[in-house]
Amino acid sequence: MNLKSSNFKIYLAGAYLIVLFTGIYFLFSNFDLSDLTSYQYIKENKALILKYKTNNIFFLTIISFVIVVLLNLLLSPMLLPTLIIGFIFGKWLGTVILVFGNTLGGVLLYILAKTFFSELIEKKFSKKFSKLIKYISKNEVLYFMSFRLMGGGGTPFPIQNILPVIFNMSVKNYILATFLGIVPATFVAAALGSGIENIIEQNAELNFMSAFLSPEIYLPIVGFFLLFIIAFIIKKFYFKQ
Repeated sequence: MNLKSSNFKIYLAGAYLIVLFTGIYFLFSNFDLSDLTSYQYIKENKALILKYKTNNIFFLTIISFVIVVLLNLLLSPMLLPTLIIGFIFGKWLGTVILVFGNTLGGVLLYILAKTFFSELIEKKFSKKFSKLIKYISKNEVLYFMSFRLMGGGGTPFPIQNILPVIFNMSVKNYILATFLGIVPATFVAAALGSGIENIIEQNAELNFMSAFLSPEIYLPIVGFFLLFIIAFIIKKFYFKQ
């Protein structure tokens, strides 16, 4: 079978949609959306979740890592999964799971996109990111790492993962630039998720003001602002117009 044929791409897209809708069906058939957004429900089940994590730390770590990889392959936004993993595993282990999972998932998605959808991606994004191509050609690792560090300048995370297709980045450089570039934002988001867990532990009812004034919450938020400032500086000095 020709892996780049139109029929194979249709089969691949069909398989992707089947996996996606199976995941959505599983989620909504086993969980009530109102429960997942209920503070009281989360608080009541937090101890059970954390106890299970403590008793099955290795298994749950592997499962979470695999889920992160699969979410990347499914082009899923990663903010909510990052907060959840930070909530369950804390900022340190959570960051390790997320950085390695996002890096592996990102590079697998990149390889798939480069193999099967390179023409489509180049047609869709090459003109819009023409200036980025010019910079990347100077130093792949440095500029793509900087691009990752600044959150892709607002580019959604799944698009960041496939964007190097347009400048034919080497897999080795992709892995290195992605791994180093996503660490700061991942740590800050995981710390925020961990902070939410601490707030739930300390408060019977959700009080947004007291939660916001808690160091577990406002320090990660300050971290986001610092990353924003760093991103602005990187864009100003490394991606001059």
